[in-house]
Amino acid sequence: MSPPPRSRHPSRDVEGKKTAARPLLDPAILKPAIAAAFRKLDPRHQVRNPVMFVVLAGSALTTALFVHALLGEGEEPAGFILAISLWLWFTVLFASFAEAVAEGRGKAQADTLRKARRDVEAVKLSAPERDAARTTVPASSLRKGDLVLVEAGAIIPGDGDIVVGVASVDESAVTGESAPVVRESGGDRSAVTGGTRVLSDWLIVRISANPGEAFLDRMISMVEGAKRKKTPNEIALDILLAALTIVFLLATATLLPYSIYGVRTAGQGTPISITVLTALLVCLIPTTIGGLLSAIGIAGMDRMIQANVIATSGRAVEAAGDVDVLLLDKTGTITLGNRQATELIPADGVEARALADAAQLASLADETPEGRSVVVLAKEKYGLRERDLSALGARFVPFTAQTRMSGVDHGGREIRKGAFEAIEAHVQQRGGAVPAGVRAGTEDIARKGGTPLVVAEGRQVLGVIYLKDIVKGGIRERFGDLRRMGIKTVMITGDNPLTAAAIAAEAGVDDFLAQATPEAKLALIREYQAGGRLVAMTGDGTNDAPALAQADVAVAMNTGTQAAKEAGNMVDLDSNPTKLIEVVEIGKQLLMTRGALTTFSLANDVAKYFAIIPAAFVSTYPALGRLNVMGLATPRSAVLSAVIFNALVIVALIPLALRGIRYRSVGAERMLRRNLLVYGIGGLFAPFVGIKLIDLLLSALGLA
Repeated sequence: MSPPPRSRHPSRDVEGKKTAARPLLDPAILKPAIAAAFRKLDPRHQVRNPVMFVVLAGSALTTALFVHALLGEGEEPAGFILAISLWLWFTVLFASFAEAVAEGRGKAQADTLRKARRDVEAVKLSAPERDAARTTVPASSLRKGDLVLVEAGAIIPGDGDIVVGVASVDESAVTGESAPVVRESGGDRSAVTGGTRVLSDWLIVRISANPGEAFLDRMISMVEGAKRKKTPNEIALDILLAALTIVFLLATATLLPYSIYGVRTAGQGTPISITVLTALLVCLIPTTIGGLLSAIGIAGMDRMIQANVIATSGRAVEAAGDVDVLLLDKTGTITLGNRQATELIPADGVEARALADAAQLASLADETPEGRSVVVLAKEKYGLRERDLSALGARFVPFTAQTRMSGVDHGGREIRKGAFEAIEAHVQQRGGAVPAGVRAGTEDIARKGGTPLVVAEGRQVLGVIYLKDIVKGGIRERFGDLRRMGIKTVMITGDNPLTAAAIAAEAGVDDFLAQATPEAKLALIREYQAGGRLVAMTGDGTNDAPALAQADVAVAMNTGTQAAKEAGNMVDLDSNPTKLIEVVEIGKQLLMTRGALTTFSLANDVAKYFAIIPAAFVSTYPALGRLNVMGLATPRSAVLSAVIFNALVIVALIPLALRGIRYRSVGAERMLRRNLLVYGIGGLFAPFVGIKLIDLLLSALGLA
């Protein structure tokens, strides 16, 4: 695998750190969000949120009571009813505004992507040949299976797979990466995306998606979030909030007849008014989390987009937060991904130059960084010039995950290079054997954390190529953070067990799978899932597709094949395997934010009881005035202050809902204690302070 490209996306660098990001409350988003918030007052929209629907109904009821008070004798002064009614409307409006802002951030990203989608002319071919019969058609008329020719300077008209050619492609319109990438037929770099531009050479592409089904179309629909489905955790929390709302609704409904009975029995006081009862209900139900829940989920998707990762659904983002096993490819994730050949170690009786000649021949058609480094080493150290395989009439044998070796057949010579076990089996099939010195040499290289490649010609083993693999700086600390969070890290590599063990120890991973094949990866995922664990992995090749489809969180590389992207539930536009760690962190941040604000909301409600319940019933039982522990000016001022605070706290928490609470790599138990301390106790004290300050302000303005 080649090293991941250097990202120049405005929001992230290659290691996933934030650089310049869109402002949290961008004015360009706020203006449309205000208009959208008013549209969301439609009862048909609010009915999907039981908590806010009850607030909406209460707003309509108090508005009707205000009109009645204007026209005749009201149950409360018209000014008081109007104030309660306005702040109830503001409560619904603020919740709708939070959701609209979150959606607006996604739509802004979608607009950027939409600009990359162009209706261009396509050169349609009758056969996969450059000189085949051609017709010029609109890109929108292309269907799955059509063949198109794309030459230098032209826009690729649709998603597809390259069947002929190799070219440099500018994918900045989709990925934000300004450096061009190489795309070629065959292998894992054959997928191209509609809307990108060919910079050099030419390609023949087989279209893989019908209009409206292309990758860019899917990305736009994902990030807009207009039809976002609720995740299982959101549905469960919705049910809890709805149940609490129904309980408080029934409890409040019984208070009016109870109040009337109490007044008649005592012969003093006045029954509680419907306006105050409505205010009481709104302050009792969990309006804070009810109003912000949708915004939190949409904002989680947006944070994933800011990381240049497109998730197919909120369910995928949420699953990332629950992951407890990470399967990480060694190359490009744990190591730098550019192993270099540093030494050629010949077998006993074999000249170093003969080993260099065979190693270079076997690597001439190998376009991996490792293969190119072997060619360069043979040239620089042994003076062997590069040769043209086609001119030599040689046949290149490509590497596969099953054979785990590659090579060349030339002039009766059968040269192979690959993993020790693969070459050992190869020479044994031909009646040969691996010399003890070569076996010892490969074990020594593996113990040092390097990668040994054994070279053989026919039945004779010629020696070993020493490839050095460098572990990324800081990766050990990141794995330590994950371990503290209860996440197990497993390194996946095609290396032999000794090499894998050395690198695993240096990197600090918990476990490793050596000599990994697609079947072995799939079996490992199923084994962990059978034990009740959630697994995340990355992949880019067609052979990764089964494992990606099986994993709970599957991040496909944008540079990968169409099969890999379709099997995954996320696509990393930067094609940076290390991003998997950040994906999990974003998922956990989403769950932590939802949990923290739910804790704050419920604690908030408990504190509001002390302000509003004594004030609500003091007209029925004047003795309850002694419970005015907050020293609020009047009962009406207490009720109005509680309603105002209830609305304003939603506005105050919108930035936190959009940004998410600060991520900390600590265990679940410690995180729970911290959230209970900060958001639980904070939720208890905030209403006492807030309601008292509002009451003082109302008194100062003569409104109490």
